[in-house]
Amino acid sequence: MGSLEVSKEAHKCKGDQDDIYTGDGTVDFHGRPAIRDQTGKGTAGIIILLNQGLATLAFFGVGVNLVLFLTRVLQQNNAYAANSVSKWTGTVYIFSLVGAFLSDSYWGRYKTCAIFQAIFVIGLVLLSLTTQIFLLKPRGCGDETTPCGSHSSWVIGLFYISIYMVALGNGGYQPNIATFGADQFDEEDPKEGYSKVAFFSYFYLALNLGSLFSNTILGYFEDEGMWALGFWASTASAFAALVLFLGGTKRYRHFKPTGNPLARVCQVIVAASKKCGLKIPPGEEILYEAEGTEKSTVPARKMLHTHGFKFLDRAAFVTSRELDQLKQNEHNPWRLCPISQVEEVKCILRLLPIWLCTILYSVVFTQMASLFVEQGDAMNTKISNFRVPAASMSSFDIVSVAIVIFLYRRVLDPLVHRIRKKGLTELQRMGIGLVIAIMAMISAGIVECYRLKYAQKDCKHCQGSSSLSIFWQVPQYALIGASEVFMYVGQLEFFNAQAPDGLKSFGSALCMTSISLGNYVSSLLVSIVMKISTIDNMPGWIPRNLNKGHLDRFYFLLAGLTAIDLILYIACAMWYKSMKLRGKCSEDKEDQVYGV
Repeated sequence: MGSLEVSKEAHKCKGDQDDIYTGDGTVDFHGRPAIRDQTGKGTAGIIILLNQGLATLAFFGVGVNLVLFLTRVLQQNNAYAANSVSKWTGTVYIFSLVGAFLSDSYWGRYKTCAIFQAIFVIGLVLLSLTTQIFLLKPRGCGDETTPCGSHSSWVIGLFYISIYMVALGNGGYQPNIATFGADQFDEEDPKEGYSKVAFFSYFYLALNLGSLFSNTILGYFEDEGMWALGFWASTASAFAALVLFLGGTKRYRHFKPTGNPLARVCQVIVAASKKCGLKIPPGEEILYEAEGTEKSTVPARKMLHTHGFKFLDRAAFVTSRELDQLKQNEHNPWRLCPISQVEEVKCILRLLPIWLCTILYSVVFTQMASLFVEQGDAMNTKISNFRVPAASMSSFDIVSVAIVIFLYRRVLDPLVHRIRKKGLTELQRMGIGLVIAIMAMISAGIVECYRLKYAQKDCKHCQGSSSLSIFWQVPQYALIGASEVFMYVGQLEFFNAQAPDGLKSFGSALCMTSISLGNYVSSLLVSIVMKISTIDNMPGWIPRNLNKGHLDRFYFLLAGLTAIDLILYIACAMWYKSMKLRGKCSEDKEDQVYGV
């Protein structure tokens, strides 16, 4: 690790209060040990929060009304447009794995964030030009009453290239900026450690406040047909975010990339498989661990041996042949792996069941950008002579997030601490998020039942075809917002804390990938429901004219599936065991027990 190990005893011990260097091994821009008072902390954190707010404004300036853009400008039907948005949003988060891999393995988080933000800006420029020059024809089309004409295949292709460049740029940037922000706080320092935990709540708040402008002002202009203006405003915001990020370059703290994690995982699996016939005697002292001075791809903070997945322990069992090689300071990493490397793989395997249980929550979450918008568009959206854009209703989700974050940090968390002598664990908060998500789907289903009751069945253009006010959607948006605070903030904290040091960006990417797979599962679920519900020439649950369908049944189906998912999640959370770390001054550190 080179410079990360400089003055280990003098600079990493928790008791050294006068230490001028950080204790977690971070370095500055030039690769030297980071000086505590000159790097990171609040200044760098605020720059990253502002950057996140501006980048989110840009992203949602495209994403929040994309389903309406596809139906009005590209003339797609409701089900097809909802599927297209789900696939696009899913692809955004799949690209987060690409960004996390490059960050953890080769580029580091700063370089990865800068490169993918540049791709994001280029994609937005191309989208704005394509929309303004080619797609908005005849002039003035794209609003509620004036659909656009047909477009050639190459223009449609150019549009999809641009929005998938936006997906690549935003997807590769997102998991790294969250982890990079957390890197600015040294968890070995008590004050900075508390700030690091709080950072994730403020990060999610910045994300939602950034989208507030998109959901209200930009959403209004785009709903009125001024798509080019909305996309150019998003482009300007993304460019400002990039400039701001680069402006803080000298202030940031960095973790050096630790090499290809796929190779480390494969080495453990191969080494364990080669020793599958060996009988390993009990005792941890027979398991190999690399010395601190030895060149190793394993991160500096060593993970202690844990029980479970005992088959993998064979990878660290030292045979007589390997003992002779070690005496000569050489060994084959495909036959013998340090126990810390084995524990990395165990840690990933323990995280996967928890991660899988979060995917169905993301199916619920993605409805806010697709079916909630289509449902709202078919309701009474007028206040006097002013028309409320259906997509702007997600501003109630944002307000809910801000209120619940404030109430949780200032009221609920201190109250729980007073009663239980400890706060809610991340896993407990994620479980609460699932419960609230079920309530949100039930609320949406009830609202849809009443919307249908007051709807005109045989409308040609069904915007505003129900006399039920769009503001009856407020509870479902507010409940989704409350569930996000418990689920997604808890998820960010949990995966960042429980991912090995060399896979922190991968931990954040897991959160985003669950959203990605949630979008794909949503798309698959809509397709299955439409295939089954359109038998015998029936209009189906989600037809182009929602007044002839049964969107309420789809919402109740999601509520039932989420309830089943909650039961599975509780079982996985009770099974989960936290990883153990060896502290900086040789003390053993084990995180709190993560139970429900």
